[in-house]
Amino acid sequence: MTMSVLASPSRYVQGAGALAELGTHLEQLGSKPLLVADDVVWGLVEEPVTKGFGDADLPVKRVQFEGFATPETVTSLASAIKDGGHDIIVAFGGGSAIDSVKAAGFDAGVAWASIPTAASSDAPTSALSVIYTEAGEFLEYRFFPKNPDLVLIDTQLVADAPVRFLVAGIGDALATWLEARATRRGQGSTMAGGRPTHAGTALAQLCWDMLWENALPALDAVRAHVVTPALESVVEANTLLSGLGFESGGLAAAHAIHNGLTAAPQTHGLDHGQKVNLGSMTQLVMEGAPAEEIEAFVEFTTRVGLPNTLTEVGLRPEDADELHAVAKAATAEGETIHNMPFPVTPDLVVNALIAAEGLSRRIRADKGLPEPVMYYARH
Repeated sequence: MTMSVLASPSRYVQGAGALAELGTHLEQLGSKPLLVADDVVWGLVEEPVTKGFGDADLPVKRVQFEGFATPETVTSLASAIKDGGHDIIVAFGGGSAIDSVKAAGFDAGVAWASIPTAASSDAPTSALSVIYTEAGEFLEYRFFPKNPDLVLIDTQLVADAPVRFLVAGIGDALATWLEARATRRGQGSTMAGGRPTHAGTALAQLCWDMLWENALPALDAVRAHVVTPALESVVEANTLLSGLGFESGGLAAAHAIHNGLTAAPQTHGLDHGQKVNLGSMTQLVMEGAPAEEIEAFVEFTTRVGLPNTLTEVGLRPEDADELHAVAKAATAEGETIHNMPFPVTPDLVVNALIAAEGLSRRIRADKGLPEPVMYYARH
């Protein structure tokens, strides 16, 4: 009999000024933390972290992070944990740092904590890491027997971060409900290792509803560098609800197409959630979603600032070789696209990617929205 599974972090803390409380929460988990952050992120968090650690009588030991979550990075961090006698590893920053730290903490047998400095993905809460090559191509998922021991996000940091990070997080989180409902319709399993729970599916739908209600005013708040109830709602949706929803509700085509897009060098400058959003659009086309739903999705995501065409991610419908490479990677054995409630082939993915271009362009023209331009791909 197939079991249903719900996974979640041990503790989730969110609010303006939360970073000052980090030491209080970490001292319950260990006495010798290893902190992982790049120089830019460390410049943002060093002062409140150092003060909070002093109050909690914790040492401050930081190692540099850069690049992607690669096997080499994970191995290096695990060695640093063991060599320094650390009993917890703490990631500051985005998904790559967080995924590297989760994998290293598991390998070294210590606790791990996620401290995202932007609400740009749902990586902080999950019990898995997405591992890439040095060039940024998707390599594998690594699964762990537990979720992070702590997830803490300071919403003032989110408000002060570049707005594109929140936009990317919205793209990642919008896919949560689309993929969870497809997984429930089919016979696939979730990243938590079983069939979706009703709770996981409900959280995925709540994530979707909160984003449609709050995304645009939350983006206004970030542009003004202020924390508002709308921003708090979107941070929770992007980080907690999306994390719980994808892990215990199921992934399907959108994230598999994201993984496939990493096979195209033109997309390597994109944020994770930007590629996921094109995956969501492609999934809607593949499953023959109602015209009204697709029209609403195109209008909403265009207003948010997310790509829903090939053009915006640096590709064209005429790029046959690249599109077939994307589709082949997206439909590889074991990919989450096979959670869709119907068989998916590479040709189906290519056709849907091409169809999405014309469909989105027509909807945008009908609604007086800007035409797609190649402004997302950053080389």
